[in-house]
Amino acid sequence: MIPYLGPGVLALAREGASVPASPEDLVGHLTTLATVPHKIRNNLTAAAQYIENFKHRKTVVAAMAKAFAHPTEPSALHNWIASLPQLPLLVHAWYDDLPQKALAVRSNWGQVQGVSQAEHFGYWVDYFRPDGSMVKKKDFVQDGSGAKAPAEAPDETLTWSTLLYQPIGSVTPAANYIISDSDYVEVLTEIDIQTPIPEVVQSVRKGRNFLFLGCRFTTQIERSFARQIMKRSSDVHWAVIEGPLTKNEAKFIKEQNIERIDMPLADFFAKLSGGAASVKTADAAA
Repeated sequence: MIPYLGPGVLALAREGASVPASPEDLVGHLTTLATVPHKIRNNLTAAAQYIENFKHRKTVVAAMAKAFAHPTEPSALHNWIASLPQLPLLVHAWYDDLPQKALAVRSNWGQVQGVSQAEHFGYWVDYFRPDGSMVKKKDFVQDGSGAKAPAEAPDETLTWSTLLYQPIGSVTPAANYIISDSDYVEVLTEIDIQTPIPEVVQSVRKGRNFLFLGCRFTTQIERSFARQIMKRSSDVHWAVIEGPLTKNEAKFIKEQNIERIDMPLADFFAKLSGGAASVKTADAAA
């Protein structure tokens, strides 16, 4: 089973409220640092695009770094996942660095992050070692049309026992963010044919189930990424989502054969890990 973590997992962190734990939180932060039109103040990708257009991309990157700058420790859930003896792939669809911190106790792991075409034109992802150093990329290859296709994964990365896949980037180690409208347009234009998804991710997911934790599927972007990352995996998955679903969420879950587990994430983790003390002890230690 492949864990797929969303921003909601931050609610279990000891200081989760100190960094944005939802798209709504994040756009609220960005719009305190730069003025955007009122009609897009609650739209994360549109607000980021406006700032990029009128204040420069560097302003967006600086605002994102500031948003996630507060040191926050991994939750008991992050640490529990990182301790699993068999963890070939962990997907993390948010910008914080708590999974990296939790995985620091392991050896022989690395991460692959989605990168913005505005800053890394022609490449979809960058690979990083545990110490944050970037693995040298292979050269582009030419496809039959003469266009440049994404390079294959560097050989070094194929030997890692655990791969952390962050499809929309992360604050560390290199401040890579897929955040603006144009960033997502570039990725979503190609994602149906899997081009932006690393080959190693496509290989590991075969026959495996996904477990969605801290994720919602209310927006087209969230659904598109989940759908394409799950493609050609198992035909049964699970998602822990407490409370009512939106119409689009219910439709998506049914289409993708995702079994919804309706309970608080903290309660689910307590059962998964063998006891509520796993969560409470971490909070008490803060």
